[in-house]
Amino acid sequence: MKPYKNKINKIRSFALSLIFIGFIVMYGAIFFREHQWLVILFMTLGVLCILLSTVVYGWIGFLSTRAVVVECPSCQKHTKVLGRVDMCMYCNEPLTLDPALIGKEFDQSYNNKSKTQHQE
Repeated sequence: MKPYKNKINKIRSFALSLIFIGFIVMYGAIFFREHQWLVILFMTLGVLCILLSTVVYGWIGFLSTRAVVVECPSCQKHTKVLGRVDMCMYCNEPLTLDPALIGKEFDQSYNNKSKTQHQE
């Protein structure tokens, strides 16, 4: 199982990867210079990836303004928490805002309301 990371950083990494994917797709048009419609297709797909990245960055920026800022008990740095459970952006310490979850094993499924109701 891969290590869990902070939600805000995970979404920002996804948006950054969309930018690189868009550039790679646009560079792929170089190989099809003889076929104008393929060049247009590759360029359009690349620009769409970059525009989607812009939308994702705007969305996570909006979510980041609504996130609760807490002080991490391990590193004493301020970090933003989305949902009931999240990780510290700096030291990956599990954090929770729900007093009922303090002391329990960290599980990201605590953020899903339907799964949490089944577990209780």
